[in-house]
Amino acid sequence: MLLDSRPYTRAILSVEGLAEHLKLDIKVFEDLRERHFASNIIENLELMSSIRESFNDPNYTLPGGESNADCQKRAISVLKPILKEHRGKKIAIGTHGLVMTLMMNHFDPAFGLEFLNQLKKPDIYKMQFEDLELEEVTRMWND
Repeated sequence: MLLDSRPYTRAILSVEGLAEHLKLDIKVFEDLRERHFASNIIENLELMSSIRESFNDPNYTLPGGESNADCQKRAISVLKPILKEHRGKKIAIGTHGLVMTLMMNHFDPAFGLEFLNQLKKPDIYKMQFEDLELEEVTRMWND
């Protein structure tokens, strides 16, 4: 099993217990970091509006920010090599809900804004792949 994480304490803590239990190291990937929304601090209302617009137009971005398309491309550039290198093995990845949604959306457009909005924090999803094709998604977290 491989344990991967985005480079933030909260994400690392999300997989740390599993890593300790399985006696595995956590591999940190900078490109699994959260989406950068703007060059300045934005209010929550503007953030939510920006996220909605980003799902309508994947190239939409606030000044100095990153689009959904760019964030998805960045995250997929990490995910695909991991899937290829560890084909047939179990992998745990800790990342931000939006980044996870964008990775899932790459393989199945049904995972969009509505899916993102229903996520719990934290939440756990199992994605089953056959080669690089997403075969099944199962929610593992029990409220």
